[in-house]
Amino acid sequence: MATELDVRVTARFLAAGAVGTDLPPTGKLEIAFAGRSNVGKSSLLNSLMQRRGLVRTSKTPGATRTVNLFEAVLLSGPSFVFADLPGYGFADRSKTERASWGKMLETYFKTRAELAGLVLLIDVRRGLEPDDQALIDFAASLDRPLASIVCATKLDKVPLSKRKPLMLALRRKLNRPVIGYSAINHEGREALWRELIAIANARASGAGAVVG
Repeated sequence: MATELDVRVTARFLAAGAVGTDLPPTGKLEIAFAGRSNVGKSSLLNSLMQRRGLVRTSKTPGATRTVNLFEAVLLSGPSFVFADLPGYGFADRSKTERASWGKMLETYFKTRAELAGLVLLIDVRRGLEPDDQALIDFAASLDRPLASIVCATKLDKVPLSKRKPLMLALRRKLNRPVIGYSAINHEGREALWRELIAIANARASGAGAVVG
């Protein structure tokens, strides 16, 4: 049985901007958080970093339009930079704007030197959607080591009797582990931190990509 992990963390906002000259280098291990608009990304990040309100939440899908960087330092472990990426799949944006966002994210994944991992967030109620699969396939095609973790968000929105079947279906569809997460009661927080620490340890040892 795994010992309890000390997940106490200090966190702060670093910067926001578009990919390129607007997004400063940090020289630290960077983990990107991505998912469909309204997947609960901001709430999960606030839960993970234990700073309510650090990442702005909005009831309006697609509110995040830049890459927002946050520093998170575990008191008993490594430090990270979390990159909050704009959500995808929001139909009310124009075709031109969606294409521009897609190009920005493609450039980020291909050129961001600090990037070591991706946390893909999927609403447990919606399951895997084409945009999610497209991002998984794109990340796998990159000519660079990139660790990946999949989290199913909004567990608290699902009755207990339905959680296990939904999680099992998602794991089978992806053929990989999936962490269930609730930003309300923080279920899954320790499990996610363990995977993030594994990425940091693998990078420190030169092992390259780790798939959670």
